[in-house]
Amino acid sequence: MMTVSELLSTADQDHFWMNHALSLAEKAEQQGEIPVGAVLVKGTELVAEGWNQTIQSHDPTAHAEVIALRKAGLEVGNYRLNDLTLYVTLEPCPMCAGAMIHARIKRLVIAAKDFRTGAAGSLINLVQEPRLNHQVKTDFGVLESEASEMLSGFFRKRRLEKKEARQKSLES
Repeated sequence: MMTVSELLSTADQDHFWMNHALSLAEKAEQQGEIPVGAVLVKGTELVAEGWNQTIQSHDPTAHAEVIALRKAGLEVGNYRLNDLTLYVTLEPCPMCAGAMIHARIKRLVIAAKDFRTGAAGSLINLVQEPRLNHQVKTDFGVLESEASEMLSGFFRKRRLEKKEARQKSLES
C-alpha cells in the first residue's frame, strides 16, 4: 500500500497524488487513450486508481474517474466512498461528476480545467449543485501546467497524424 505519511501538508500530499495521477495519464496515452489519470485516496493511503480506457474497452463509461470509483467500491466493500479524495488530471465530465456525487466523494482535486465538458465549474458545476443531495469540495490547479501540456501535446500529435493520413490517401 502506497502511503505519504512523511508528507505533512495538504499541498504536499496534493502534489504527491497528482503526480501519481499524471503517471497514470501517461499510461493511458501509451495505450492510445486520451491522457487522463485518477487516484482515490483515504487519508494518506491509496485506495484505487484508474486511467482512461474508453477506446480499448469500447466502453464510453471507461473514464479514469469511473474506473477508479469502481475499484474503490470493491476495495472498500461499499458504493459509498464518504471519506475519499479523488485526484484527477482533467476536470470531470457530467457522467463522472454524477458518479462522484452518488459515491459521496468528500473532496475532488483537479489539475486542468475542461471548458468544453467540465462539470466541476468550468462549463457547469454539477459537483456543487445545491439542489442535489451531496456536494463535493473541489480544488483546482494542482500541477495544472503539466496536465494541460500533456493533453495539448496529445491532441497536437493526434491532429498531425490525421493530417498525414489524409495526405497519404490523397497521394495514393
